[in-house]
Amino acid sequence: MAALDCHDIADLRAAARRRLPRGLFDYVDRGCDDDRGLARNRAAFDAVSFAPRALRGIAERSTQTTLFGRTLAFPAAIAPMSPAGLLWHEGEGALAAAAREAGIPYTLPTESMTPLAAIAAAMGGAPWWFQLYLWADKAESLRLVDRVAQAGAEVLLLTVDTTVSPHRAFNHRSGFATPFRPGLRNVADMLLHPRWLAGTMGRYALGTGVPRMLNHPGQPGALGGGGPATKLNGGITWDDVAALRRVWPGKLLVKGILRADDARRAVEAGADGVVVSNHGARNLNAAMPSIAALPAIADEIGRHATVLLDSGIRHGADIARALALGADAVLLGRAVLYGVAAYGQDGAARALALLRHEFDTAMALLGATSPAEITRELVAP
Repeated sequence: MAALDCHDIADLRAAARRRLPRGLFDYVDRGCDDDRGLARNRAAFDAVSFAPRALRGIAERSTQTTLFGRTLAFPAAIAPMSPAGLLWHEGEGALAAAAREAGIPYTLPTESMTPLAAIAAAMGGAPWWFQLYLWADKAESLRLVDRVAQAGAEVLLLTVDTTVSPHRAFNHRSGFATPFRPGLRNVADMLLHPRWLAGTMGRYALGTGVPRMLNHPGQPGALGGGGPATKLNGGITWDDVAALRRVWPGKLLVKGILRADDARRAVEAGADGVVVSNHGARNLNAAMPSIAALPAIADEIGRHATVLLDSGIRHGADIARALALGADAVLLGRAVLYGVAAYGQDGAARALALLRHEFDTAMALLGATSPAEITRELVAP
């Protein structure tokens, strides 16, 4: 089976599940606790239905949009996802190349296994973004920000919803928690998936060695590990957003916002916008779905700041739902990660092509000729 044989994101998910060790697949696929947060995310998207306009003359239409002065092929960017380099050999580079070819930005995470310069080269002048965690050592975090700016990233996403490490019991049971600790269960799991073992970890072993967090300060950090300097900073406040604004020359987004008052505070602190996100239901199981939080946040800041939506996009119609409720664009997470886990760059490209095609179809059936015409008036009462 090849990437082109996958006809929706569910097909790519199934292919990823076959190729990956079970513990690693669960790390990508599941949320936290009993996964009810994941179910609520999906249910909240499904609860948004449309009242399409008829006979609108949609033969000539375009999915293109403009974001931060850049023309995007459709209103999306790839979300920051740290496990990509474990799912496929040099998976972050594969995601970046797929994003470039699809005409959308790629976001490199702090916990990345690829040097900044390599991502900049893979994007070839196309826009790419960087996601930042503020470490306990703020000075080291700001030094990283300076390196990111020098490398050419255009947008910085400060993640604020992970001030402590979440508890994911299933990762501990499988041995695929962070930091990774080899044991009988996870070693047996890996041996039972030889395509992944040879194609991913085997290639690392023959080349650069065990992948590490290459953007950590000093010596590259072990997977999921790192020293005291890179411990999550639970003491960050809005003052830290303002401080980051003073040193970051590009666009600044605060990621992990679910409240309208927090969105307003982000803009008052100097952010250019926010990412409405519950971290893919991976942190607080009881957090509200981001699509449910979106309308109030868009009403609060949407007229003078950028609003992106993250967490739960599985179909092009979900992109339309987000735009209708006030988002300017979305971040694509697991949907694209399944693709790279199954087929590398080809799989990521297939995921992006499917989502764009589904979005174009939804747009046409809604009676819209551009993303700008997908407004709240199309949402069914």
